[in-house]
Amino acid sequence: MEITNVTEYEAIAKQKLPKMAYDYYASGAEDQWTLQENRNAFSKILFRPRILIDVSKIDLTTTVLGFKISMPIMIAPTAFQKMAHPEGEYATARAASAAGTIMTLSSWATSSVEEVASTGPGIRFFQLYVYKDRNVVAQLVRRAEKAGFKAIALTVDTPRLGRREADIKNRFTLPPFLTLKNFEGLDLGKMDEASDSGLASYVAGQIDRTLSWKDVQWLQTITKLPILVKGVLTAEDTRLAVQAGAAGIIVSNHGARQLDYVPATITALEEVVKAAQGRVPVFLDGGVRRGTDVFKALALGASGIFIGRPVVFSLAAEGETGVRKVLQMLRDEFELTLALSGCRSLKEITRDHIVTDWDLPRISPRL
Repeated sequence: MEITNVTEYEAIAKQKLPKMAYDYYASGAEDQWTLQENRNAFSKILFRPRILIDVSKIDLTTTVLGFKISMPIMIAPTAFQKMAHPEGEYATARAASAAGTIMTLSSWATSSVEEVASTGPGIRFFQLYVYKDRNVVAQLVRRAEKAGFKAIALTVDTPRLGRREADIKNRFTLPPFLTLKNFEGLDLGKMDEASDSGLASYVAGQIDRTLSWKDVQWLQTITKLPILVKGVLTAEDTRLAVQAGAAGIIVSNHGARQLDYVPATITALEEVVKAAQGRVPVFLDGGVRRGTDVFKALALGASGIFIGRPVVFSLAAEGETGVRKVLQMLRDEFELTLALSGCRSLKEITRDHIVTDWDLPRISPRL
């Protein structure tokens, strides 16, 4: 069967993967309300297309932190990619590079920063979890910098791991043939089996719950790399992130895997964009499955979007080829959305190209 959209990869991944692996990638926290809402919220945004505009030439290129990329669609950090496919992060890195876009490597990757760098050229960011042992953090950041990574995406929504009930039921743990490659030499690469989720126990033991804004400033003393704060959902925290010297903000609810009943990221986006006041770029992470979703995020002020689950599901289904196809399908759909909305470049996408549930009626009906 020919795959014609990104969502179709999920069913194939479910067939191919062991239950523990699929459930780890697919599930959200607790009732999974936010997991559903991350998708559903996009359907509450409708288009106001403009017609009779010459759309024979469309330019999708953009710059992120000064790096030119082919489109505003980037790869979010997702852990344990070799659990989806033997080539794991190598395949994802090659696919991102071929598409001319950015890959973010997870701290909990099953391939190291050096290994991913060895796949060839490409613009890559490194997602960071802050461990209790700050020497481990400093060492990791130095290694990422040395391996040519261009930015740090600091995850700030995980002082503790969210309650992911599928992982508890499955007693989730990393398969024995895999390790957290970035931590292998530090005796932190293995995850013990636990009476609930092995990952939850690992986080409880290793990740620093005292993490605060002063640590964002500390991070800037140990690296020259720009720091993106990943996991912001409010105006208040947006202002604090800017004050703390963040180079950008990623609006994220961790794929709905942390606190359930937070808004969809597309719903939280505009509040964050308004609070940022153009001082730093704002990106959206979560729920994007269509080119139309990308357009909606940009219309609400995002500078770009990140995709997570579509990458691991397509990786499970078809390896590097699958990830390449996902990036190409989203690109093609996004380009078509621009054409049909009357936009020739990203800067032509405006707030007036969409109408949302929370907008006031533009034209009051005559009584």
